Amino acid sequence: MKLTLIGNGKMALSLAKGLCVDNEIEVIGRDINKLNAFQKEVPSVCIKVLQQNEDITNKNIIVCVKPYALVELSKNLVGSAQTLYSVLAGTTLESLKANIKAKSYIRTMPNLGATFNQSMTTLTGDTDQKQEALEIFSKIGKTLWVNTQKELDIATAIAGSGPAYLALIAEALADAGVKCGLTRNDSQVLVQGLFGSMQPLLEESAPSMIKDSVMSPGGTTAAGYAALEQHNVRHGIMQAVIAAYEQANLLSKK
Repeated sequence: MKLTLIGNGKMALSLAKGLCVDNEIEVIGRDINKLNAFQKEVPSVCIKVLQQNEDITNKNIIVCVKPYALVELSKNLVGSAQTLYSVLAGTTLESLKANIKAKSYIRTMPNLGATFNQSMTTLTGDTDQKQEALEIFSKIGKTLWVNTQKELDIATAIAGSGPAYLALIAEALADAGVKCGLTRNDSQVLVQGLFGSMQPLLEESAPSMIKDSVMSPGGTTAAGYAALEQHNVRHGIMQAVIAAYEQANLLSKK
């Protein structure tokens, strides 16, 4: 299948790297220098500078611009796409339909794991394109179809923003190792090695099972876990997800 990505940022790059294996990828952007840099990262893609009257007739397009750029982008597009896939956080199907013509509309939220075919991608929209949408995005990792836009916005706060939260935790673990006396490199290596222990989560085990298997009575893990609870880490993470979801709501009203 031929897919046209509009935008050449980090998300578009992650998608292109994952999707180019089984699809013909065209990338449209405004800046030829950025497009050339994009093509160096993914040589198999075809790059094109956005034209004043860019014809999207019968194309399957994936819109990867910033949400605030949607209206300005729409002024340059003519014709009606086959299917419009949007990765714009907080941008409703109604807003997409008001700005860009297409036969079908799908909102989707991959994450940066798409680069390594390890994305967790949530989708919603026109059910006539559900199976095709799931097939396309399954090429870059796991997929989840939800029935409402509210559910997708919540999923965005977890799977879309979640890598940033996990990175913060990983960074804090490495910093703690340095504070306790490890070299920065050794501490970083240890943190990188932690992610293999999360394999049970990929096999659909509950997070509590990992905790219970590691935490022994009166042990080091129990002491550290108690400290996390004392400092309200669980509450802080929950608040981060809630704040991200609320921000998606604000974006949808602009």
